[in-house]
Amino acid sequence: MPRFPLTDHCDGSRFFNPGAPPLPHFGKVLRWRLTRRVPDWLPVSITPRIAPHAPPADSPAVTATWVNHSTFLLQFAGLTIITDPVFSERIGLLGKIGPRRIHAPGLAFESLPRIDAILLSHDHYDHCDLPALRLLARAHDPLIIAPLGFRPLLRRAKLTRIVELDWWQTHALENATITFTPAQHWSNRLTGPRCGRLWGGFMITTPARRVFFAGDTGYHPAIFHDIATRLGPPDLSLLPIGAYEPRWFMRDQHVNPAEAVQIHRDLHSRLSVGMHWGTFQLTDEPRLAPPADLCKSLAEGRIAPDLFRVMEPGQHLTV
Repeated sequence: MPRFPLTDHCDGSRFFNPGAPPLPHFGKVLRWRLTRRVPDWLPVSITPRIAPHAPPADSPAVTATWVNHSTFLLQFAGLTIITDPVFSERIGLLGKIGPRRIHAPGLAFESLPRIDAILLSHDHYDHCDLPALRLLARAHDPLIIAPLGFRPLLRRAKLTRIVELDWWQTHALENATITFTPAQHWSNRLTGPRCGRLWGGFMITTPARRVFFAGDTGYHPAIFHDIATRLGPPDLSLLPIGAYEPRWFMRDQHVNPAEAVQIHRDLHSRLSVGMHWGTFQLTDEPRLAPPADLCKSLAEGRIAPDLFRVMEPGQHLTV
């Protein structure tokens, strides 16, 4: 019997990207590792320049605080949601091996308000930090909304309040609905089969606002048009702008800033914010290249810079 429903993105046991190039094979990975020229990401560590605090959410508007990387605190209508919470010093097995954090979280774990729900986009270690999830479960007992295939992984981490979603499925919260959306990416950890868990983004729909969290994705000409058509243009889009070099290797799994600008256009997003940069050295671009390349791409596209912003960790905005 198939473990998962047979769909255009699942064969019953493994997930895939319909209409997209195949995932990089080991030879490509080896070529990248042997030929990469890694820029110096000095300084070794950075502390937040913004005074960390979490503003109250007591209006129909949504307040978004960038913790850093892909971790956002979203507060609205009495609810607090956190996306891909990563607080460990390293991203890897048990939070003890793998790339070391360069930038401290813009909000300390101890300063977080009550967390009602966690959105997990996929299982890569820089998005699914099991030590942080255990701490959040212990402190807040939040609901975890994750892609198909996550339940065994999360239960091994002693997490029990879990909702799994396939692409386009929706879960209702008080004052909001959460829709899991497609992305062009993949999944893998040291345990479990490659692409044995789904990946994607989320549209959060409240009575007054729509917020889109993209997770990780390569650019696909249909995905984001489809999201806007089905769910409506977002008032706020949280889009990745980092981990994109070298393009011959990263193109199909991580957008660069120019492609993030195209996603902003495809979604007809009212406002977008860049994420997934400056925290962990994952790929070959310099640390400050993503915001610089974003600025250049916005100018080339004649898009006002205040429509696609870069925030400091710990900084917040309200839409």
